[in-house]
Amino acid sequence: MNDLCWNKEFAMNQVDNDEELLQELIAIFQDSSASDMAILTQAVEKGDPTEARGAAHSIKGAAASLGLEAIRDVVMVIEQDCREGSLAVAREKLPQFEALLERLREL
Repeated sequence: MNDLCWNKEFAMNQVDNDEELLQELIAIFQDSSASDMAILTQAVEKGDPTEARGAAHSIKGAAASLGLEAIRDVVMVIEQDCREGSLAVAREKLPQFEALLERLREL
């Protein structure tokens, strides 16, 4: 779990130490991030940095609220690069992002 850089203490504070609620929110994040990942991947394939930026931004906010720091950091650099009209970082970082989402499923 170390590669996720999960700040569980922060996440627990966000949900008032309600472990059940945190697990529900993680499940919701897993579903929504899979959907956003598909959007991000399609945007990269289409060459659309604006759409890619939107998907990355959505993932970044949700990951940050759950203390998923590695995911937040990866999509933050994707978002920043897309904001500049580039997809180079997204192409480079998509495999890392996919691997982090896979690790999240082990929570």
